[in-house]
Amino acid sequence: MAGPRVVIIGAGVVGAALADEISVRGWTDVTVVDQGPLPATGGSSSHAPGLVFQTNASKTMTELARYTVEKFCSLDVDGEPCFLQVGGLEVATGPERLAELHRRHGWITAWGIESRILTPAECVELHPLVDRDKVLGGLLVPTDGLAKAVLAVEAQIRRATERGVRFLARHEVLDVTRADGEVTGVLTDQGEIPADIVVCCAGIWGPRIARMAGMNLPLTPLAHQLAWTGPVPALAGQTEEAVRPILRHQDADLYYRDRFDGIGIGYYGHRPMPVSADDILSVDEADGMPSVLKFTEADFEPAWTETQSLLPATREAKVEEGINGLFSFTTDGNPLLGESPDVKGFWVAEAVWVTHSAGVGRAMAEWLVDGYCSSFDLHECDVNRFEPHQLSPEYVLARDCQNFVEVYDILHPLQPSGDPRPIRTSPFHARQQELDAFFLEANGWERPQWYEANAGLVAGRSIPTPNDWAARYWSPIVGAEAQTTRETVALYDMTALKRLEVSGPGAGAFLERLCTGKVAKSVGSVTYTLLLDHDGGIRSDITVARLARDVFQVGANGNLDLDWFTRHLPADGTVQVRDITPGTCCIGLWGPLARTVLQPLTDEDFSGDGLKYFRAKRAHIGSVPVTAMRLSYVGELGWELYTTADLGRKLWDTLWRAAEPLGGIVAGRGAFNSLRLEKGYRSFGTDMTYEHDPYEAGVGFAVKPDKDDFIGKAALERRKADVRRKLTCLTIDDPRSVVLGKEPVYDGDRAVGYVTSAAYGYTIGKGIAYAWLPTELAAPGRSVHIGYFDQRVEAVVAEEPLFDPTMSRLRG
Repeated sequence: MAGPRVVIIGAGVVGAALADEISVRGWTDVTVVDQGPLPATGGSSSHAPGLVFQTNASKTMTELARYTVEKFCSLDVDGEPCFLQVGGLEVATGPERLAELHRRHGWITAWGIESRILTPAECVELHPLVDRDKVLGGLLVPTDGLAKAVLAVEAQIRRATERGVRFLARHEVLDVTRADGEVTGVLTDQGEIPADIVVCCAGIWGPRIARMAGMNLPLTPLAHQLAWTGPVPALAGQTEEAVRPILRHQDADLYYRDRFDGIGIGYYGHRPMPVSADDILSVDEADGMPSVLKFTEADFEPAWTETQSLLPATREAKVEEGINGLFSFTTDGNPLLGESPDVKGFWVAEAVWVTHSAGVGRAMAEWLVDGYCSSFDLHECDVNRFEPHQLSPEYVLARDCQNFVEVYDILHPLQPSGDPRPIRTSPFHARQQELDAFFLEANGWERPQWYEANAGLVAGRSIPTPNDWAARYWSPIVGAEAQTTRETVALYDMTALKRLEVSGPGAGAFLERLCTGKVAKSVGSVTYTLLLDHDGGIRSDITVARLARDVFQVGANGNLDLDWFTRHLPADGTVQVRDITPGTCCIGLWGPLARTVLQPLTDEDFSGDGLKYFRAKRAHIGSVPVTAMRLSYVGELGWELYTTADLGRKLWDTLWRAAEPLGGIVAGRGAFNSLRLEKGYRSFGTDMTYEHDPYEAGVGFAVKPDKDDFIGKAALERRKADVRRKLTCLTIDDPRSVVLGKEPVYDGDRAVGYVTSAAYGYTIGKGIAYAWLPTELAAPGRSVHIGYFDQRVEAVVAEEPLFDPTMSRLRG
């Protein structure tokens, strides 16, 4: 099949990869346009240093890089290879970095790529220019290497051209034409090209092109310094372009690569140098490549000093050339992939570096041709993942610059984000400040992790101190809050969780089509259910409360759920979806004394029969109208209490006055996470993602196969018969060995899975880690080991839930 008419804007390493991948899947009515010459078009691909390091905290990003390596290794141009697989070496010059290399070794092992930790002597043996006295150790990934980006572009252009793809060089895009909310074509300086689908792969020019289609692309081009030495005497006579591993010295924000008898030096330690996409010259206007700015020597001086220290042989050489090359940065370091929320047929594949380019090409081709991506979990990369405030120019610029500064930093999983903060505050914020809350950020919201006002609760309790890494952004107060929740009652600020309202005469049928469970039940029903993609993978887990005949409230996981609902709205206008999060707030009132607190405040019956488990009703708590839902993600009796933002503080004060005399407390997210793991509750995006199905993830109970058709049902029925892995509960006896997530799990010396969520269980007195394991290893009582930095932590597969398996406390 020729497929629809596709225009790809940008023939750099991403556009060329997409053209190749989409044409091999049968779509050949494809035109690729670029303002520059081919194959060196003048964008970031044309000057990229080509380093491909696969190690990443994100499994998805590692897998995109792995595919890029595999593909580039298979490409050549007239016998010249497109990838030099010399390996990648990261070195540590301080103890903290050495520990970080062990953590990174854990990631790459968890994601299934060979790597090993090296001694200082082994580092020098692999890269003899390194000063033996400077390094404490290293991390080697043998399959890393150097991508020859322009050559890879040419190779993929040739392959796509043979299948009928048309490449048009020297075509500057002037506009993306639209009609009735859909793309119709691309207007260039040489005429209009009709299109059913337009994919923007314009790189640093991406925001400018996206704006032509009415899309705000949260991307900032920033200059990054790359310099080349002249001949290094110690390398005299080297006739091969690269023989040593690419080298990263992340303690000094530096990386190095061979170039015959010279060295390339990349530097991230200089001040951020952002550039507006609108200020980047066109290829015809620029003197040379428009993506290359003048080298600022003063910014590079610290890099050259440190280079001469780590690589003493460079003292006999000079920096002979350098550039400030533009690359795309995003607020979270991930690409921007997907379709515009407003213009059908306009897609983007942006903020993609050479490292991930071929993987992104394949992912986008699958998404376009099949309607979903089967090879990669793209929820971290979907361009529609952002909240509205995350698209503001001030936010994008500040966070993109911060991401540049932190690109090689050692970042803790809970490390607070930087400015601008605070952005979103719940109505309870002032009260939380009075109680000396320690805040972390969640979707822009300031959310308490614990309250220093509860410090007095710690005395007399058994709350073990975790290891140094796990003890960052932690306090023993977390344990005291968790235990007190189980003993009395606690108030939790749940405002940061996204809330959607789905309404209209078609709302019930609409939700039935999208959800795995039966949700159009009686008014007052609350249902835990799943959203699936067409391949049966989990897109989200949600709660759906029917508040009136045609009104439902959805507890969602983020903006991607809103985007999914919006894309599936019926054309007849019988359903409306809106985000009610900003105008509402929520308090979780949970614990064995929750009913003792709540019942005297209302005329409504909140007994076990008056409001049963997983039911909702409207009531007044004191003078505050609320929607009360009887559910709890900490595994205790209680309710989620929703009201409007203007009445939030009144609700807080009303509940707090009633709870405090009973020994009640306010509690933070640290306690919440511990309690929910004791109860075995999953967290979408951490424990399960698009790549997992309900039966693997242990949420098959949320699927009602006897209901009418729902998205993903047919695929799920096929997957149910072939479950090979399972999300598994592990317990750890050593109280100091608290892991944090993404660590590899070993059966003997064989890496067999990875940790998702982890915390200490203050009720059960053990560490808890959920992990993906092969089904044959998921039997209760089976011993495994978790790789934690340079240690192996013994863990045991446990029956779940660990706490209150009879559900008596929840249903009391």
